[in-house]
Amino acid sequence: MKSIYKLPLILEPQPEGGYTITCPILPDLITEADNLNEVIPNVADALTALIEAYEDLNKPLPEVLQEITPNSAMWTETLIPVEL
Repeated sequence: MKSIYKLPLILEPQPEGGYTITCPILPDLITEADNLNEVIPNVADALTALIEAYEDLNKPLPEVLQEITPNSAMWTETLIPVEL
């Protein structure tokens, strides 16, 4: 079953191309993406690994990490690449 989480992300462009992605409320969440299309899947993979690590260590998830209930309205900000 998939869970949905809302996280602020910082995408820092890298000189060699791509982005380093961090989350200011989850300092342990760090990943990279070669382009904007890879951001969401790579963050989802990193978040899954982070949640599994907390479970393996028998640590509670950080309180800031709140799962969004499936039937609730959501506000999201998304990057939309537009070619003009």
